[in-house]
Amino acid sequence: MATTPDRDGTVVCVDAGTSLIKAVRYDAAGRELAVERRPTVVSTYPDGRSEQDMDDVWTAVADAVRAVTAGDPRSVRAIALTAQGDGAWLVDRAARPVRPAVLWNDARAASVVERWRADGVLDEAFRRTGSLGNSGLPHAILQVLRGTEPAAVDAAHAALTCGGWLFLQLTGVLGVDRSDASAPWIDQRTGTCEPDLVELYGLAELAHLVPPLLEGERRVQPLTADIGLPLGLPVVLAPYDIATTAIGSGATAPGEAVSILGTTLSTETIIGLPDALPGAGAVPTGLTLDLGLDGLALRAFPTLAGTGVVDWLVALLGLPDAAAVAALAADAGPGADGVTVLPYLSPAGERAPFLAPTARGVVTGLSFAHGPAHLARATLEGLAHVVRDCLEAAPAGRAGPLHLCGGGAASDLWSQIIADVTGRTVARTVDSQVGAKGALVVAATALGDHPDLASAAAELVRERDRLDPDPDVRDLHDERHRQFLETRALAIPGGGAGA
Repeated sequence: MATTPDRDGTVVCVDAGTSLIKAVRYDAAGRELAVERRPTVVSTYPDGRSEQDMDDVWTAVADAVRAVTAGDPRSVRAIALTAQGDGAWLVDRAARPVRPAVLWNDARAASVVERWRADGVLDEAFRRTGSLGNSGLPHAILQVLRGTEPAAVDAAHAALTCGGWLFLQLTGVLGVDRSDASAPWIDQRTGTCEPDLVELYGLAELAHLVPPLLEGERRVQPLTADIGLPLGLPVVLAPYDIATTAIGSGATAPGEAVSILGTTLSTETIIGLPDALPGAGAVPTGLTLDLGLDGLALRAFPTLAGTGVVDWLVALLGLPDAAAVAALAADAGPGADGVTVLPYLSPAGERAPFLAPTARGVVTGLSFAHGPAHLARATLEGLAHVVRDCLEAAPAGRAGPLHLCGGGAASDLWSQIIADVTGRTVARTVDSQVGAKGALVVAATALGDHPDLASAAAELVRERDRLDPDPDVRDLHDERHRQFLETRALAIPGGGAGA
């Protein structure tokens, strides 16, 4: 077990996203002292495959940590880590990659998921895990790789996630955080990885690839990697990014809701573990993630529609950046003069709050009277309707604000649109890196600085502002949301209203 240096030191928090690695150094009060970013390469293919070189991701993390601590490595008292979730990061017994990582947004297993849905496997798994399987989860990926790349599967010793891979590089300890293992491996009724769940997926002979859980004291291990910091520093494995970002936004109590405006729009509600499994008759949708912290879990709806849709529009319209989309959208009024965008552009379709691997984007209501501003406004509103759709699928939350975070939350206009479309006051924090802040909150609890997440967040997370919904457009957006769902039901198999 690693020892903890003086609390007055700094903490380095790593947030390993899909396309960008961030390392942030915080002082004892939770203020950002330095931020370093390193881009990573995602290899995508016309057939929907999405992969990353595992060594390149590790190199980016190590470089970012060295850069953020340059000139003052001795002040660092701990490292905390959060990362993108799901996917399959296969390693052999020597802890080396056997192939590139298959990512959470990979579509190669779509046919497997469709077969499982037809055979009732998804429904049975949902009753036990509280999570709806999708093509980006490790069980589906392993099913495909077993047939297409048997040599790689035979060489594998464990199917890790990004967080597990990076923790292995930092500490030499193999395992996975409970949040990463929740879907598809953990039966929420027992809180353990059950062999018969693995059998349900037809993977009994690959059960050895399910990594051990790292929880409690095991989620804190001494640093063994040479990254310019003293060996033996505590390394804290936080929940994976969508959960840690919720914590970093200040949501630490049952009923609090968060929407992450990132590569995935993940709209989520904190719940208590006794309520982790959806009730009888619940429509299978979303994920249930056991945080392994303070008896909390997360009902999460991580869509495949996210800021990538805005990036697509940037390229389509020849705009300089995402901020230009918001500036253009400001020239069109609420409702975009009747233009509707269903923003389901991922090759993997959609996974929340409905499962439709064949879902594709749809634009309706266009005429010669419309221009780029209407398309920009309709795109941002379409994504806001996705957020509302997920909120309405989640357990009933408090009357409090919807916490907004992620890169998209920097846009005042998009944040206001979300408030207007959902009818919820939205709140934003002062932090530029909310996922890293969540890792800091988890580290502060794991290292004994605070007794629980709530007290750590109360000290370390600071709210920047709140935006109230405009009552003058409430009826408009209620009607537009009804039309959004009806259009989706007609255009997308499996994407019916209330799915």
